[in-house]
Amino acid sequence: MNVLISAVVWVYTHLRLSDVALALVGLFLLSCLREKLVSKGGPVMWPVLGIIPMLALNKHDLFTWCTRSVVRAGGTFHYRGIWFGGAYGIMTADPANVEHILKTNFKNYPKGAFYRERFRDLLEDGIFNADDELWKEERRVAKTEMHSSRFLEHTFTTMRDLVDQKLVPLMENLSTSKRVFDLQDLLLRFTFDNICISAFGVYPGSLETGLPEIPFAKAFEDATEYTLARFLIPPFVWKPMRFLGIGYERKLNNAVRIVHAFANKTVRERRNKMRKLGNLNDYADLLSRLMQREYEKEEDTTRGNYFSDKYFREFCTSFIIAGRDTTSVALVWFFWLVQKHPEVEKRILREIREIKRKLTTQETEDQFEAEDFREMVYLQAALTESLRLYPSVPMEMKQALEDDVLPDGTRVKKGARIHYSVYSMGRIESIWGKDWEEFKPERWIKEGRIVSEDQFKYVVFNGGPRLCVGKKFAYTQMKMVAAAILMRYSVKVVQGQEIVPKLTTTLYMKNGMNVMLQPRDW
Repeated sequence: MNVLISAVVWVYTHLRLSDVALALVGLFLLSCLREKLVSKGGPVMWPVLGIIPMLALNKHDLFTWCTRSVVRAGGTFHYRGIWFGGAYGIMTADPANVEHILKTNFKNYPKGAFYRERFRDLLEDGIFNADDELWKEERRVAKTEMHSSRFLEHTFTTMRDLVDQKLVPLMENLSTSKRVFDLQDLLLRFTFDNICISAFGVYPGSLETGLPEIPFAKAFEDATEYTLARFLIPPFVWKPMRFLGIGYERKLNNAVRIVHAFANKTVRERRNKMRKLGNLNDYADLLSRLMQREYEKEEDTTRGNYFSDKYFREFCTSFIIAGRDTTSVALVWFFWLVQKHPEVEKRILREIREIKRKLTTQETEDQFEAEDFREMVYLQAALTESLRLYPSVPMEMKQALEDDVLPDGTRVKKGARIHYSVYSMGRIESIWGKDWEEFKPERWIKEGRIVSEDQFKYVVFNGGPRLCVGKKFAYTQMKMVAAAILMRYSVKVVQGQEIVPKLTTTLYMKNGMNVMLQPRDW
């Protein structure tokens, strides 16, 4: 004991602050060297801070950095977050691993408590924030109604009417006035109006003259952006902020209130209409069909209330997040790529012209039917190729329920967060070949027909049991808008602007995309 006390006294007497700093620097460098040796090409995990410094250093182009990292690591790497933050897991872009997660061992990889907790305020228990039996039931109901012939006819008709009566006249005004405008904002307005009409039977008026600001649409954008912050900030920071109602958590709460108020109002008005009319048989929108189903179930006295108002509110917010952002973002990247590749644009126009020649009457010259859009093979290939390079949802996340081993040998611990980068998977030579950088719609066509790649190599529309139920709706919408614009105008992107992705859950262009429209001479 005396020796120990003497040693402590000696250290205290002779140790200088510079010695402590030097020792800490040495420990830091040794830890970095160890991580570099064991990381197998993946990003270095810093002492104490984990992957956080690397994310901060590459925040200006995080998706590209992630792609470089998974390629250097051979397709998969482990990561951990800040000490006591509870973040650990893997990042992968290996199709075999993705298939294992989304299909083979699907039950072991739900969205998980980490994801659900962060989105709960906005999405509650909606289909995009649900797991297990709740998710199964919500998906079954949505799939049944969305694939019905009545709803498909309703969505096609309302979509075409919105294009012809709102989008095209607005484009004509913008073209005539030679006005520069943000195409991304315009497309977001269109898809917002479209999903509200198709799913809820409500027209918000985003495309009206003057392009008015819709409080709900702005609140929805804010809510999704502020929710993303919860994925980047440790829970011991954002949870007290939420409790105290300060910072971005206060803004998130205000935005969510506006979103839910819109959804509650929509549900309440439809309930009142149901009570007034006795049924909603004359309405084909998704919300009305679900309420009618509830009414029919209630007539069976052996069952209770089938759907609650909370269920319908969750349905509204979930379908807006699915139907508004994804296709509008996909379209703006598509137009950007097309204007950079005039040979692709020429082939799309040639295909549209050939289909137009088949239309027999003058009255329907510009009105394509569903069959006409199915014949637009090259246009669909170009949209599919655009989504390969710029997927609307660039990153997905799951959480492991139990320990597991992925097909490439990567060990997964219980509770680990599994991220798979859809963005990276579209940009890897081992998946797409040496021409992966090329915008090449031809890779999706064989003998004049669209060919589908392995869904776990191309997970733009998710895969396995969670394969997107609105995939057909999305392609119809994108083809209709793309054909309506391209057949009438050449989209000229204003030079000098920075076109880069925004770091959000959806791959927005960070600064939008300013364009002008030049009328075509057919």
